[in-house]
Order: sequence, then C-alpha cells, then structure tokens
Amino acid sequence: MKSIKGPALFLAQFAGDEAPFDSWDAITKWAAECGYEGVQVPSWDSRLIDLDKAAESRDYCDEFKGIAKNNGVQVTELSTHLQGQLVAVHPAYDDAFDGFAAPEVRGNPVQRQKWAVEQVVKAIKASNNMDIHAHATFSGALAWPYIYPWPQRPAGLVETAFDELANRWRPILDVAEENDVDICYEIHPGEDLHDGISFEMFLERVNNHSRCNMLYDPSHYVLQALDYLANIDIYHERIKMFHVKDAEFNPTGKQGVYSGFQNWVDRAGRFRSLGDGQTDFKSIFSKLSAYDFDGWAVVEWECCLKHPEDGAVEGAQFVRDHIIRVTEKAFDDFADGGTDDVANQRMLGIKS
Repeated sequence: MKSIKGPALFLAQFAGDEAPFDSWDAITKWAAECGYEGVQVPSWDSRLIDLDKAAESRDYCDEFKGIAKNNGVQVTELSTHLQGQLVAVHPAYDDAFDGFAAPEVRGNPVQRQKWAVEQVVKAIKASNNMDIHAHATFSGALAWPYIYPWPQRPAGLVETAFDELANRWRPILDVAEENDVDICYEIHPGEDLHDGISFEMFLERVNNHSRCNMLYDPSHYVLQALDYLANIDIYHERIKMFHVKDAEFNPTGKQGVYSGFQNWVDRAGRFRSLGDGQTDFKSIFSKLSAYDFDGWAVVEWECCLKHPEDGAVEGAQFVRDHIIRVTEKAFDDFADGGTDDVANQRMLGIKS
C-alpha cells in the first residue's frame, strides 16, 4: 500500500493584490507557515505564474519550483479550472463566463474557445516541464441548461452535447498522453461531468482514453446526496487527484438540493471549512489508502462562514491528522508459523 501525500493547498481562493498573497515567493512562504507541504497552482493567475514561459521553458519551471522548495513547499499540480470551463460554454452562459477569458477574445465565443484550448495545452506542457503528471480542470458544459427535463428534452439533445464535448477534449487528451499527464476533471455541478453517470458518458465517447481521469471532491457529492464512499469503490482506478473540502446538506420543508436561489449561507447545501461539515473523511482517507492512492490531499478552502486564513491553518492540521501512514506488514505477522508448500499440503490433507 501507499500513503497519501500532504497536506497541500489550492491557492486559487487565496491569491490577491495584497501581501502575502500577491506574489509566488510570498504566497508559498505563507502556505508553508500555515503547515502545508505542497501547493496547487491556478495557472490563470499571472501574479503567481507566467503560463507562457512555463509551457516553453524548463529553466523557468525549475526556477519556479525552486522558489517554492526554498520556501518549504512543493508544486503538486497546475489547474485550468477557468480555462477548461471555456472549452465548452452554452450560449446562455456567454456573458457570465466571458470574464474568465483574456480581454482580446471576450465577446467572441469562437476565439474564446480556441484560446481556452491553447491555455489547457500550455498547462499540460508546463506540467511536463515541472515533472508533474496530473492536471486539474473542468470539462465545461453544453448540456447543463437542460439538466432538469422540463420541457421534455428532445431526443438526441444530450447525446449530441456529449459527442461535441468529447470532440473538443479528445485532441487535448492526446496532447496529455504525449506529455505523460493525466487530465483530472473535477466532477462538479455546473459542468456536464457532474456525477458518475455523466463521467461515464464522456469516457465512452473518448474511447476510454487513459488520460481521462477524475478529481475527487466529496463536497460536491454531499450536496447531490450521492454516495461519495461508493464512488471511490467504483472509480478508484480513475481517481488521480483529491480535493479535501467539506460540506453539509440540511434539507428543510422549504428547500432541498436546488435551495430556492438562496445565497450560500442560506442554502440547504453549504460548503464548510474542514471538520465543520458532514463529510466522513476518516472513511474517505481509509478507502483511498486501501486503493493505493498516492497523490496529494489538497485542501480547497470554501466556506460560507469561516475566515479563509483560519480555514487554511485548520485545514493543514486536519489533513495531517487524517493521512494514514500505511503499514508495511500485517498486524498478525507475529503469529506466522513459517510454513512451506509441503506443510500447506499436509494441513489441507493433500498428499504430495
């Protein structure tokens, strides 16, 4: 068995214009001071990383990793959550998602999609330059506006959407194969890949591509009332990345999964800082360890109540307390009788 690595921290929710969150050097020092051993990097944030240079220059990547190492943390993965979202955008969301793109392609869905693909490809190449073999992203969504079938969806609508989604991602997955990088889609409401069934629909259309994998985040399953422990049993071979994020789901007589358009603090389903929600992390860490997951346990802080810096500090210790140092021997080895093939046959009554 293998031990999970960690704790690590996804920096997307912390990067900002004020110190120590405004530069790569400062934010990695801060993460280490919070107790983290690794950081996951939002590749779209130019305050932290120059993605163009990272895709082209191993020297730049060595320097980038070196700054982090000198400050006490490793670079665990790069993320293209925002750019991946733009690989597939339904027109209903054009205005909402335009802000994720570079200014020169806003208002032009065709050029925006082309830019998004180029960004994901650059991040894959940058991952290779950093000797990192897993990459976090979103799938984007073409079918999401039709998630609840009213009016009834016309025949073939969802199938056409997933065919197109696969067509857009298959060349990217091939680039990932060339660069020895697994694409880990965060299974997330709002994306066409939002649960196991939708992931399987996509996986089938990319011909079970070996680089098509999952970012496991149980918080998104808690809010869907999905069995997040059974999900590990089913998909453990495809789970190549792990976000440690907590959530709670408290339906009432007035609201359930959809939460009646309420803000986060008033929803039935809410993201919480680690340990403040309902997620059974002891069982999650146990299952992942039993299935030999040896990737990073990456804290993604999202909470409707707690201050992010408090959540970050508490999260590092929470993960450290849950990582299982796996055993190298069986607990009953002390009773090993030292038998051999002949003795085994004798014990079974088999004549040699």
